[in-house]
Formats: sequence, C-alpha cells, structure tokens
Amino acid sequence: MKPYKPVVFLFQSITIGLAIAFLVLVWQPQLLDNGKKVVEFIESSTPQLPVTALSSGPVSYADAVAIAAPAVVNIHTRKTVVQQRSPLFDDPFFRRFFGEQFGIGPSKREETSLGSGVIVNAKGYILTNNHVIAGADAIQVTLRDGRTLAAKLVGSDPEADLAVLKVEQENLPILTIGNADALRVGDVVLAIGNPFGVGQTVTLGIVSATGRSSLGINTFENFIQTDAAINPGNSGGALISARGELIGINTAIFSKSGGSQGIGFAIPMSLAKNSMAQIVEKGYVSRGWMGVEIQELTPQLAESFGLKEGKGIIIAGVLKEGPADRGGLRPGDIILKLNDKVIESSHDALNVIAQTPPGEQIRIEGQRDGKGLELKIVVGERPKQER
Repeated sequence: MKPYKPVVFLFQSITIGLAIAFLVLVWQPQLLDNGKKVVEFIESSTPQLPVTALSSGPVSYADAVAIAAPAVVNIHTRKTVVQQRSPLFDDPFFRRFFGEQFGIGPSKREETSLGSGVIVNAKGYILTNNHVIAGADAIQVTLRDGRTLAAKLVGSDPEADLAVLKVEQENLPILTIGNADALRVGDVVLAIGNPFGVGQTVTLGIVSATGRSSLGINTFENFIQTDAAINPGNSGGALISARGELIGINTAIFSKSGGSQGIGFAIPMSLAKNSMAQIVEKGYVSRGWMGVEIQELTPQLAESFGLKEGKGIIIAGVLKEGPADRGGLRPGDIILKLNDKVIESSHDALNVIAQTPPGEQIRIEGQRDGKGLELKIVVGERPKQER
C-alpha cells in the first residue's frame, strides 16, 4: 500500500480543488453583487453637492469691483481745535520769569482725518459715517478718477453713525442698493475704502453674522459682521455683494491692536436707507419715542411673574406727561409684544418704538398684576442726541 499513497494524496487534492472551483463558479455572481451593493451604499450615504453648486462661484470678483469702485470716494476732513492755555500762565511767579506775552490766549491747531464714502445718487449725495465728518470745518472728497470736490454736510444721524454729504457735480457714478435682509451667513462680500490713506483698496471675506447688536458702538445697532479686512480709513466705505450691489456701510472693527483682526461691522442698507431718506428730505432723522425706562426680563423675573418664557421687558420707569404716561403705561407693566412683534430684549423694543413714526399709534400687549394688558399709545418724537 505504501507505493500508492502519493497517488491517493494527489487524487484527494484534485477533488478538493475541483470542489472549491465549483463553489466559486456558483457563488461568484452573488459575491460580486453583494460587493457592488456595499459600494453603492457607502457612496449614497455621503451627500453630494450638485456639480453646478461646486462651480457656481466666480473665479474673479473683478466685475463686481468694476461696478462698485467708481462710486466709492475718499473723504478728507479738516477741523480747527482750540486748546486752552494752562492755568500756570496766569501765575505771577511764572509770568515774571517767562514774560507777559508768553502763552497769552488759547492755542489753535488743525487736525485732519481720512475716511470713505459712497455715492448713492447721481446728483451728488454721498453716504458715510457720522464719526468720519463730525466737527469738520472743511470736507473734500476724491473720486476714483482723481477729481477732488468740496462737499457740504446735508445732515447726520449720530445715533446710527450715519451722515449724508453733497457735492455740486452731476452724472456721477452710483451704486445700486442691494437687499441686505436677504444676506446669509457664508455669503461672499467685499469691502471697498481708503484704509490708512494708502488709496482705494478692496478686501474679500464672508458674512460672519447678521443682526449683531448690544456692542455699545451705536444707539441703534443691527450690524452685518464680516471677516473682510476693515481698517482705519475704511469707515464710511462700501460693503458690496458678489454682484456689486451696496449692502452695507463699513463702520467699525473689533481690534486690540487697532488693525483688522477679522471682525468688522457694517451698517446694513435696510437701516441706512431710512436715515438717508429723512436726512435728504428734512436734514435730520425723526424717530418714535415713548418716554419709558426699560429693564430686561430675566428668567428669574419671568418665573416670579408667572411667565412660562423669559421673553419680554419690564417698564422700570415712566416719564411724567410723556407718551407712555398719557397712554396709561405704568411702572411694573410687562411688555410681551409691540405692533404684533414678540419682544425678546430691550434692543427689540427700542428698534420697534424708534421705527414707529411720531404721531402714530403703537400697539402694546403684555401683563399687569398677573392679568392681560392691551394698550395703544401715540408715540412722540425722540429727543435729538448729540455725539
């Protein structure tokens, strides 16, 4: 039997090999199909952007800049600063040694500053920031083509940090105003201005946030936040969309060094348009006013008043004979809605009241002593604030 063992072993090996081959032939299509299904499952589990979405952004924003840049101007201001002399000059001992004529009278010096502005009307109206031209004795604007024109102040809105200038020149390039309310976080924006006086400069970024408020920059705040570089001198310049439309006025930066750190703020045109129209029409901005002192409604206060949500404001004080007093509002009243808008903060209340034209009624819904409260108050005109 020993001589036949190799033959038997060979026969067994061939039999096993044929069996494996048969199994492979029989099950191969199913194995391949299962593998295909696994691949398809993995691919379909990852959301894919359509090809059009991946390729819709422009390679260059030169067209948008070409549309907008001619309407952005550099603003140069000059003002005389009077500096009172030191009381030391009145001291007899001091005057004995330095003479009677030394340091007599206040000293004067001139200060100059730079900023930017946007031509918004072909007749020569220019929109800028109030802080760019505040206190200026003389204002000049330089167009992109190099022309320098004298400008006069039409009016300003210190509480929103806006001002309107006028130059006596017609057929000027203007910027189309876009819909700032349609902005979304992530939209591409470009800032155009005159940073540090180096000349017109364009920077690119995205909308980082909208509706920024409670920053302590202006009384009325509803800022567009962007990471497009905004530096000193950019103030009053244009924030434009990728289509070259004016969507905001660059106003401020958040910076510890004085330079851009990727946090800039612009006033949306949805807010600026109203101020601009009133300034052109009557030289100032008129806003609604009720004569109340407001306190935020914290969750703890809301619970003590039996409110389910911590939304609303508390009337902490009412000006005697003011609009709110005449309308029946009392200290301790809780306001939940103004003109059907849910009020979540004092900022919300301030904006709704201010946007109500003086002489018109504002509808109030709230709570007094645990019971529902409904009032209609005729708003007055907000006292002018100087800054």
